[in-house]
Amino acid sequence: MAIPVAPQRLPGDPSPDEAVARMLRVDHAGEYGAVRIYDGQLAVLGDSPAGRVIRHMADQERAHLSAFDRLLPERHVRPTVLSPLWYVAGYALGAATAFLGPRAAMACTVAVEEVIDAHYAGQIRSLPAAEAELKATLDEFRRDELSHRDEGLAHGAEQAPGYVLLSTGIKAASRLAIWLSTRI
Repeated sequence: MAIPVAPQRLPGDPSPDEAVARMLRVDHAGEYGAVRIYDGQLAVLGDSPAGRVIRHMADQERAHLSAFDRLLPERHVRPTVLSPLWYVAGYALGAATAFLGPRAAMACTVAVEEVIDAHYAGQIRSLPAAEAELKATLDEFRRDELSHRDEGLAHGAEQAPGYVLLSTGIKAASRLAIWLSTRI
């Protein structure tokens, strides 16, 4: 009979409980940032056709944020101390991309959601079976994020001026925000 082997942890690796706490912290920060991006975009785009599409995505992000607003205190997890930065940075990114036009706003959505897709997929794979409910929540949110990406593509994201440069920059900033919010 083979002896079950626990996953290897290296010195400095977070405990399983701390790993989940980090996931919740960063996911809360990400949904908070997404709401602020959409707030900035809606301030510029208003009730335009692109604004109506964005409003629907923003409503879903608010629902995601609400779920994490509940999970953090339930799990005794503190939010990131960077929330004030994400408040300003998210809104600024949203407004700036919307000022570049509806396609640039959609390009922002596509870039962010592609990073979030990979982020949520990695979290879902790494969660233990005991976290089935959290896995299901993350999977549902991941599907919403993929839908947002698809909406952005369907609304001309790739035709935005400087799409590759814009997308690359936003993806890099999103990855940095994830790394920081996981830890701080």
